[in-house]
Amino acid sequence: MAEQRQAGRGGPGRRETGELARELAKAVRGEVDFTTAARALMTMDASNYRRVPVGVVAPRDAEDVAAALEVCRRHGAPVVPRGGGTSIAGQATGVGVVLDFTRHMNALVEVDTAARTAVVQPGLVLDTLRDAVRPAGLTFGPDPSTHNRCTLGGMIGNNSCGAHSVAWGTTADNLRGLSVMTYGGAELRLGQGWEGAPGGLRELVDRNLALLRTGYPDGLPRRISGYALDALLPERGVDLARAFCGSEGTLGVVTEASVRLVDAPRARALAVLGYADESAAAEAAPGLLAHRPLTVEGMAEDLVRGERGLPRGGAWLFVETGGDTAAEARAAAAGIVRAADALDGTVVDDVAGMRALWRVREDAAGTATRTAEGGEAWPGWEDCAVPPARLGAYLRDFRALLAEHGLSGTPYGHFGDGCIHVRIDFDLISEEGVARFRTFSVDVAELVVAHGGSLSGEHGDGQARAELLPKMYGDELVALFGRFKDVWDSAGAMNPGMLARPDRLDSNLRFSVLPREPVDVEFAYPHDGGDFAVAVRRCVGVAKCRTTDAGSGGGVMCPSFRATGEEQHSTRGRARLLHEMLAGEVVRDGWRSTEVRDALDLCLSCKGCRSDCPVGVDMATYKAEFLHHHYAGRVRPASHYAMGRLPVWLRAAAPFARVVNAAGRVGPLAALAKRLGGIAPERSLPTLAPVTFRSWLREHMGERTEVLARNRTAVLWPDTFTDHLSPSVGRAAVKVMEAAGIGIVLPPGRVCCGLTYVSTGQLDRARDVMRRTLDTVEPLLDLGVPVVVLEPSCAAALKTDLPELLGDDPRAARLAASVRTFAQALEECAPDWSPPRLVRAVAGQTHCHQHAVLGDAAERRLRERAGLVGELSSGCCGLAGNFGFEKGHYGVSVACAEDQLLPAVRAAGEGVEILADGFSCRTQLEQLEGRRARHLAEVLAEGLGVTPS
Repeated sequence: MAEQRQAGRGGPGRRETGELARELAKAVRGEVDFTTAARALMTMDASNYRRVPVGVVAPRDAEDVAAALEVCRRHGAPVVPRGGGTSIAGQATGVGVVLDFTRHMNALVEVDTAARTAVVQPGLVLDTLRDAVRPAGLTFGPDPSTHNRCTLGGMIGNNSCGAHSVAWGTTADNLRGLSVMTYGGAELRLGQGWEGAPGGLRELVDRNLALLRTGYPDGLPRRISGYALDALLPERGVDLARAFCGSEGTLGVVTEASVRLVDAPRARALAVLGYADESAAAEAAPGLLAHRPLTVEGMAEDLVRGERGLPRGGAWLFVETGGDTAAEARAAAAGIVRAADALDGTVVDDVAGMRALWRVREDAAGTATRTAEGGEAWPGWEDCAVPPARLGAYLRDFRALLAEHGLSGTPYGHFGDGCIHVRIDFDLISEEGVARFRTFSVDVAELVVAHGGSLSGEHGDGQARAELLPKMYGDELVALFGRFKDVWDSAGAMNPGMLARPDRLDSNLRFSVLPREPVDVEFAYPHDGGDFAVAVRRCVGVAKCRTTDAGSGGGVMCPSFRATGEEQHSTRGRARLLHEMLAGEVVRDGWRSTEVRDALDLCLSCKGCRSDCPVGVDMATYKAEFLHHHYAGRVRPASHYAMGRLPVWLRAAAPFARVVNAAGRVGPLAALAKRLGGIAPERSLPTLAPVTFRSWLREHMGERTEVLARNRTAVLWPDTFTDHLSPSVGRAAVKVMEAAGIGIVLPPGRVCCGLTYVSTGQLDRARDVMRRTLDTVEPLLDLGVPVVVLEPSCAAALKTDLPELLGDDPRAARLAASVRTFAQALEECAPDWSPPRLVRAVAGQTHCHQHAVLGDAAERRLRERAGLVGELSSGCCGLAGNFGFEKGHYGVSVACAEDQLLPAVRAAGEGVEILADGFSCRTQLEQLEGRRARHLAEVLAEGLGVTPS
């Protein structure tokens, strides 16, 4: 058996891998993918660890699972079941074959509202279940912060809990039954009682009753570590499903689960309580449980950076209450505020306010990976738990231990259950840093046990903690864990290296394969010390990009994932491929990698991840960097020459605009132009303006004689899109700015932000264009006045790409700091001006670059003052500059538009004003929906009774 376990851990050799893949492809109806890209995408989860699989299988059903296991068994290949890949202890990584349940086995099989149960497949995302049962007033109680992308199978594997466990318990508390397949081929149905147990399990338990009765700590609502063998004690009802839950894929494969549903409160409110520090908050938390709250969550000041409206304090408890009515929920929250011994407290019961606070809490797993000083912090001791009454004392000792080791971290989490999350600034790259990581891990394990705690209080032991389980349970009980695994998996092939006979906690670290010296890159990466590898490893795998509901929460990221559902087209997937490209073990072609190129091909460069990713992954910049190196010295795609150099072609065509427009209306000529330019045949060519905005503005300004005060003057930037394709926007902006008493200065020569060159990775040309632009505008920078950019994508390029490509030129930072949107300029230069009262409903979209880089607060205020009522949709229009025009992108472009923009516009009806400040957004609406959208400046100019001409 020991030899079998060792063989299972190692898996097939290289020569056998091809045969394994061929046999799996014959046996399984789902996808079998042993390509470089598929393997690279599965090397990591949300932990510090990395293991390289030999291939990935996406089974269609239980029969496929059985067939895959049978083939793997013949080849001695290990198997790792995987859901959303958000585990933070390494258990969703593995050698051998990864079973990906998210693609096909993701169904909600059955809901019984009367019995309050549901039957689910393992790949079902938690929020999909919750959304389905919400109309019946039900929910699934456990809700990790990753609830909109984690799967039920992963929650069962880790015994996940979430913020509401004080009310509804852990996943194990909410299981009714499991359908499981073992590596040996047995199909089991697990529930209460011994029926369905694998052979030898009852005998193993009966021989060790005394050890099971004394070996587990008491008073721990969040005891997740190890196997839950005590669930098989006769006095506890012999619950096989509970004993299996939390086994991290080491015992068998879940193919279906029956889960308990609970009544969801019709209304909720949030008592927010301020305390001096997290220890004081922790000591107060247990006393609040008598009020029967839904949550008691703790957050410290370090993670609430800049959040407004919080009561006084250095740490806070978020205590959620429920009720049948809003008044009842609020009254319960107000009672907690009155009863709490806090420095200060308040009740938040509006939906937007509660959502904003919960977003801060849910994003903490990502935001905590960056310290307030900008340094890196990592999981590793992410969620140990102690009895709630011991939490305050534990946190003081924990802080002291951090200081002793020269480390720092900010604890937060489920204070009501005594469970703490923390990201710590470990150095996981140098030998000295890894040694300190190991020493600290041993010391903190002893500290947790000294306080009567569990090494894992939520997300499982994985590789991060399993090696230290003897400190918590003792050698005898841990040895029993090994025999328990052997009953289920005699070959030792189910997720080897986890829980039983674990790998060392300081092996398989994902950072060890990255280059030690910075690679030669073009962008400055100012927040990552200029190191591209540091930028790439920002992605810790929390997978907020793998959601289908980002738009409803006011986000953009990640439109291509929502359109395709494919991991490689998520921000995380692309970051993983870039990580493996730098590592050079799986992806071996470096910057020439076709796998990375193909994954980045559907990145819209929307910049949504720059703001929406909790750790600020900036895939648009990484894509531009990659394309620059990938095509260095090589022929580029036709679209790079056509649309990447759009400013050149538009300037050349401007004198012949009418002729070019007429030719574009001739079908064969248009088709030829699109084919030569790499443009999607489904697209219509944009119409060139017969008179450019710049020409109009020069003539218009020549008629002006007044001189205005410096604090009411602005530079108006003639961006390429406004100048050549939508000069009506520029003319309208001029009319409004003049009505507001703002003087306008025009750059004396040709200017360009370089956007189209950046988005296609032509960074040498982008830098040349930007330098010429800085030469042109340098005299204007000395004026110290705002630079008004009407096109959001150009404004974003000037704010971010310009200083990050020309970091050595101080003029770049000066120009970037001067950039303002139209609404921002009106607020700054004419704060006493009142826009016309239009009083009409609006719909449309906030440009994705504006959302990510510039913000839209000023636009919201301006619309409100003008009486323009309604919310603009978030997300990305799908055109995204050159992306939606490129051949091969049309389908994804349309799918992105259908995600948020088009449904919002259709729902708005004919009488609603459609707003879109971005040229791409307006073009997409016109081409896909036949609706004309306008820039806010155009609507205001019309309201002034001025028709720009």
